[in-house]
Amino acid sequence: MLDVYDLLAFDNPDGGVWKQGFDISYEKNEWDNEPLQVFVVPHSHNDPGWLKTFDDYYRDQTQHILNNMVVKLHEDERRKMIWSEISYFSKWWDSIDNQKRDAVKSLVKRGQLEIATGGWVMPDEASSHYFALIDQLLEGHQWLERNLGVKPKTGWAVDPFGHSPTMAYLLKQAGLSNMLIQRIHYSVKKHFAKQKTLEFFWRQNWDPDSSTDILCHMMPFYSYDVPHTCGPDPKICCQFDFKRLPGGRINCPWRVPPQPIVDSNVQQRAEMLLDQYRKKSKLFRTKVVMIPLGDDFRYTEALEWDQQFQNYQKLFDYMNSHPELHVKAQFGTISDYFTALHKAAGIDPARGNAPALPVVSGDFFTYADRDDHYWSGYFTSRPFYKRLDRVLESHLRAAEIVYSLALASVQKSGKLNDFPSLENYKSLTEARRNLGLFQHHDAITGTGKDWVVVDYGTRLFHSILNLKRVIVSSAHWLTLKDKGTYSHNPSAPFFQMDDIQPAQDALPRKTVLKLGPKPRSLVVYNPSDQERSSMVTVYVNSPRVRVVTAHGHPVLAQLSAVWEDSTKASREAFQLSFVAQVPALGLAVYQLSEGMDLRTVPADYTFLRQGGELSVTGTEHFRVSILQDGSAHFTVESPLLKIWCSSTTGTMEKIKIKEDGTEQHIKVEFIWYGTTSNRDKSGAYLFLPDGEAKIYTTNSPPVVRVTKGVVFSEVTTNYEHVTHTVRLHNVQGVEGQSVEISNTVDIRGEFNREIAMRITSDLNSSDRFFTDLNGFQIQPRRTMTKLPLQANFYPMTTMAYIQDTGVRLTLLSGQSVGVASLKSGQLEAIMDRRLMQDDNRGLGQGVQDNKITANSFRLLLEKRNRLEEREHSQPVSYPSLLSHISSMFLNHPLIPMAISLDFESASLSPFSPLVSSLPCDVHMVNLRTIQSKEEGGGPSNEAALILHRRGFHCEFSNRNTGLLCTTTRGKILVEKLFSELALESVTPVSLSLMHQFDGGRSQREIQLKPMEISTYRVQLR
Repeated sequence: MLDVYDLLAFDNPDGGVWKQGFDISYEKNEWDNEPLQVFVVPHSHNDPGWLKTFDDYYRDQTQHILNNMVVKLHEDERRKMIWSEISYFSKWWDSIDNQKRDAVKSLVKRGQLEIATGGWVMPDEASSHYFALIDQLLEGHQWLERNLGVKPKTGWAVDPFGHSPTMAYLLKQAGLSNMLIQRIHYSVKKHFAKQKTLEFFWRQNWDPDSSTDILCHMMPFYSYDVPHTCGPDPKICCQFDFKRLPGGRINCPWRVPPQPIVDSNVQQRAEMLLDQYRKKSKLFRTKVVMIPLGDDFRYTEALEWDQQFQNYQKLFDYMNSHPELHVKAQFGTISDYFTALHKAAGIDPARGNAPALPVVSGDFFTYADRDDHYWSGYFTSRPFYKRLDRVLESHLRAAEIVYSLALASVQKSGKLNDFPSLENYKSLTEARRNLGLFQHHDAITGTGKDWVVVDYGTRLFHSILNLKRVIVSSAHWLTLKDKGTYSHNPSAPFFQMDDIQPAQDALPRKTVLKLGPKPRSLVVYNPSDQERSSMVTVYVNSPRVRVVTAHGHPVLAQLSAVWEDSTKASREAFQLSFVAQVPALGLAVYQLSEGMDLRTVPADYTFLRQGGELSVTGTEHFRVSILQDGSAHFTVESPLLKIWCSSTTGTMEKIKIKEDGTEQHIKVEFIWYGTTSNRDKSGAYLFLPDGEAKIYTTNSPPVVRVTKGVVFSEVTTNYEHVTHTVRLHNVQGVEGQSVEISNTVDIRGEFNREIAMRITSDLNSSDRFFTDLNGFQIQPRRTMTKLPLQANFYPMTTMAYIQDTGVRLTLLSGQSVGVASLKSGQLEAIMDRRLMQDDNRGLGQGVQDNKITANSFRLLLEKRNRLEEREHSQPVSYPSLLSHISSMFLNHPLIPMAISLDFESASLSPFSPLVSSLPCDVHMVNLRTIQSKEEGGGPSNEAALILHRRGFHCEFSNRNTGLLCTTTRGKILVEKLFSELALESVTPVSLSLMHQFDGGRSQREIQLKPMEISTYRVQLR
């Protein structure tokens, strides 16, 4: 795709009736030898939340659509319909009786109703992480398998705002053969239409052969509604949307209404429509054309079914009974169309390739639907919830894994009736579905109405609370020394969670642990698949604390203040930080007690403020110094890194890697974007800035607080709109390699402004930078001067980097936001946006529900070793291993839980489920207990083990990076994976468990290719 962008002028000439295209002409006799095959595909696009909540849409519209579907499809076997959102379908299924269910099954069996994609939702493809994309696909496919027994073959994505090759890969791995996409930049659509490449094999840019190819159809015109799908002229196509017949609620903006089809006009209307069909077919390479027939929430009333199906049937009957027209027109499902296309294009099903069709790799961001209206605003909109999404994701993965391990351990011990396996499984199912729902392209995108956002937020919030309970009860069982004393009491949890979010729109608050002379156990759960030494911080009620390991060895700890504001420390709570060593997926046990210990060292504080008086309170237990107008810089260091910060702003200006003395100027600053003074302004979807950003300035100098300690050192600057912290970890491990950056942003008082963090370095990166797609792969980018500023922003799900021949600078992110590199050596990430108006994409409001939002990042500077120049232009790039693991640690923090005071005498032992860390490049995406086939929705004795072999660059040294793992070329021996439990059977299946491979034989060895994601059905014993 980068080559395509080179070719395009990105101009916007008037194309005639097809405004963004060109005139299409044809010869009358082109179909004489091979008639045109037309498949009209009825569909109804149901957003699981947008202008109404999921439940309100279901009540007002969706249930009626599905109820009418059963009746209306049964009236005539030639009628067809496709459906894609299983979130709605399953809700409806639960409400209908068996007779109706049988009717639905017969429609599916007869091929009248097809489930397309079959995910829980039609997900956004920019902000969503591949964990959640897979999870919502699994949830939908598992539901279909249990209730309908169908396996979707074709993907249908008409509304996500730009498209990612990650989605193509996941659909391919799930066993789908075809896919369709729609919202793509109008210049790209025009180019593909001109070249007749709208149907292509989409291949991953890292794929050395064609194993990832999936057949993809790109819709050519502006929208998926009827006016923009029958052919190039919307004024004509609108006349064939029979819901718009005079007297109805909607009409045609082109002012020519549809006419009912009768004997006297059928010839003229059929020829008029056929002309559009023929013109559309000229953009494709075969004599088969696909015509969607539908729009948002269509087919709600019986009348609309009759209007569309009866009038179209008359048109088809006329066309098909006039051989001189050389056309065969019919209703079809999307797979009916692709089956005909496969045949016409000579696609070999075994090899999956076709000489007639091109191969494309790359992505389809950033989307513009008209003019300079780039949809790069939604990459950041409602960032509070984009962050909450990532928190739920890490909790869900952590809970799935520890629950699966606990369940297997409980089954082995035979004490099944005590462990709350059913309640926990219901919490997991609900959390999967709430996370799945939030991947919808109006949810995680931040493009729903305010009260719809609250509905999503409430679901995320409740699921996080419930998953904490699942983690607690599973960890309770696994760490309890005497399993005989296990009993589950939902009103008295065994552990208390480290932080509690008070409401759906508030940041979490840490629990203060009450300590006394008797030791209190603190269990630390490591949800990552690597053994790690990472800092754990808990709040305690006393400044005198000692920390010991499960074996009684003392642990070095740092006592820091809990700051109520920039200069006032709490006297009730203290921050205790120590480096915990926890095995992969394991539970470590530490003991905390009140009492003096020389190994618990208070932090030292220095305050700086240019030209202002300062009084600091509540710091009796700490050494505090206040510097007035000292030097221009100060430094903070750890064993591995040293950074220079400005004494005025507290922000970083230079960084040094101690191991080899590499120094790099890296300056962090904040910037504002405004919105244009034109009529069309920025909103939830669009970013339309008023020119380049302006540097963030303050009226009075900020307070800079420097913390120096034995476990971490940090610099915190309190600005009016941002509290900015830069932290170094004093650990030799992975966490010591990067600079942690936290920004707590509050722009609730602003008016049409967006705040961003800009990192400026002296790297010579020219116009190139790299962003990840869905946390799965890296897409090289080029900043193009021929495009407006807002077009050079791209989604960053987990990372972005710039590099030159000597070094790479990576920004790792704990939430999805929009990112750009507008000048050589720069990276900038938009952190929040407050916009006072609608941007005319249907939402009908601005974005004014801003929250106090926490953004977390890591900055990683790495030296590149051997370098080949040709890499500069290659379409593929990979993170380093260190970068992968740092990103995993950022997104999957350690989870501390203190034993509840009622149980403090219980004795606990650590739990270490794996023989060792997984290979460095193998990531356990999930270990997800599969639902039992029996009624009641409980767990079975099988789980889905999903593994991803990460692609990484070898040009970075792994020496002294603190990685405690090795690589094995993608090989894992099954019996050497788990230690306390055994894997009884390991059967390879497709990504979402729909298809079995290899006759379902169990494997002794797992072998993964680089980048591969594979799923196995496993039994843990």
